[in-house]
Amino acid sequence: MKIRLLFILTLFAAVFSAQQGPYYHQYAKYKMDIDVDAANFTYQGKQTLTYTNNSPEELKVAYFHLYWNAFRSGSIMDQRVQSQGKNGDSRLQKEGISRLASIPKEQEGAQNIHWIKQNGKDLKFEIQGTVMKVELAEPIKPKSSTTFTMEWDANIPMQIRRAGRNNREGIDMTMTQWYPKIAEYDYDGWATFDYVGREFHAPFADFDVNIKIDKDYIIGAGGTLENPLEVKGYNANANVKFDQNQKSTWHWTAKNILDFAWAADRDYSVDSFTILDGPKVYLVYQKSEKTALWEQAKPKITQYFQLMNASFGKYVYPSYAFIQGGDGGMEYGMCTMILGEAKTLEDLCGLMFHEGAHSWFQQILATNESMRPWMDEGFTSYAEDLCMYRIFPPKNPQPNPFTGALDGYRKFVKTGKEEPAVWLGDHHDDGRAYSVASYTKGETYLIQLGYIVGEQNLSLIMKEYYSQWKLKHPTDRDFLHIAQQISGMDLKWFHHYWINTTKNIDYSVKNVEYGSNSTKITLANNGGIPMPIDFSVMTKDKKVVSYHIPMNMTHVWKQKDIYGGYTTLEFWPWTQKEYSFTIPYSKTQLSALGIDFSQRLADVNPVDNFVEVK
Repeated sequence: MKIRLLFILTLFAAVFSAQQGPYYHQYAKYKMDIDVDAANFTYQGKQTLTYTNNSPEELKVAYFHLYWNAFRSGSIMDQRVQSQGKNGDSRLQKEGISRLASIPKEQEGAQNIHWIKQNGKDLKFEIQGTVMKVELAEPIKPKSSTTFTMEWDANIPMQIRRAGRNNREGIDMTMTQWYPKIAEYDYDGWATFDYVGREFHAPFADFDVNIKIDKDYIIGAGGTLENPLEVKGYNANANVKFDQNQKSTWHWTAKNILDFAWAADRDYSVDSFTILDGPKVYLVYQKSEKTALWEQAKPKITQYFQLMNASFGKYVYPSYAFIQGGDGGMEYGMCTMILGEAKTLEDLCGLMFHEGAHSWFQQILATNESMRPWMDEGFTSYAEDLCMYRIFPPKNPQPNPFTGALDGYRKFVKTGKEEPAVWLGDHHDDGRAYSVASYTKGETYLIQLGYIVGEQNLSLIMKEYYSQWKLKHPTDRDFLHIAQQISGMDLKWFHHYWINTTKNIDYSVKNVEYGSNSTKITLANNGGIPMPIDFSVMTKDKKVVSYHIPMNMTHVWKQKDIYGGYTTLEFWPWTQKEYSFTIPYSKTQLSALGIDFSQRLADVNPVDNFVEVK
């Protein structure tokens, strides 16, 4: 009987291990030759793609993304915009009506696949909107590679969202999501989400791209320009080479990034500078009075990269380009496309800092942002606010860098439109609810985590997360594992409440009873999320004394925090709605008391957290 039981347990363990499996990620190598007809906003493309299957599974089909097929009337993106109406992305609509519905035929996006082969064998393929399903001639076995070759032509769409021709600031071509891109495959299967203008995911890849375009154009891209002496803009000693058709060839390479993006315009200027212990930064934009702030941004960008390196982990790529293009800001491998005109230096740098931080929380730590946008947008927003607070200190003192995010969260909760952060990025019905769930709640996830475990521990968590998962595809489970390891706390309850539900935090000071030598305080939990509580008093002589009330589900109590030392009290069971304790101060000794003097707790009703002692 014991032998049989041992066999069953061993078999179960083997099955469980096989289901989970060791970590892996797929890899791709692109070799492209692109010939652009700038006058007609089209191009011809040839591509050789070497794809390595590092998974333990045999692949019999493959999927490619054809993003530009979204930019046409009747597309999935168009239908989504129409169904959301005024609740959707304002950039995709005008007065609640989809802008995609009225794209002129000649300005529709298109990626027309002529043929695709695998190791020289013709393949059958089916276009399903923005996804192409390919039946393989031979399965791709585990730990093996295959080679796809293909030809296609493309029509550069009207610039509506992210990519396209003639953006509102006069940039000729913003070339993002512009080539047939193989989808990511992992334990969850093929990442074949339809493109509706938001998030994307891809395998890490190397790129070797030749772009032939009219000689008067300058290109900005995320990568390394291999022939700067043969093209305009990148070297004062360049001897521009062009063929009989008056076209120059730009040769770009990049390694271990998710996506290759570029933009082209006749009026671009290129500035560059190298950051000590950081990347070489390129600014590719139209110089004018409207973009004068770009020059002023240079020292701020230097501070930014140095602060990001110190706070989260070193930027791993050789360069980064801020490129004027797109319709706001969107991150890609080693570059971002942003609008170039800004009202203030703070506005411009805020956009640059946010998009730049995606290099850490979308490219280097390459989470699947279609499934977990809060890990990408939220962590990026956290980094943006931290850097803005340090580089542009607020004129009015603030207790922490994140008061704006917390206030925004509280304000939106009161609308009753909040949706869980766990939802897929493209499947929120309300555009503002998506933004709060992904950007704001993702950022406040880290703010609340710092409040629970202590800011020193949070810093260690972020750095260890980077150390273990850089240039991989982590999930929220991986991040939570590291947070629990470093803090020693059980944090699953917090993760579940904050990400999977729309319950909120709401504590209050319910009652204060003053005695001759002491004061009894009663707190109440009026919300749906239990939390440990930091409670402080201010004495008449302006001394702050703090207490920490642990919450039993963490099992380990916070030991330190940058906001000062404290006395640890008995834990507060999560099932208990009220909690009383006594402090050795009389009314005559106190000037104020309350919950969370640091103002990090995302309490939706903080007005009842403080008592002024009169």
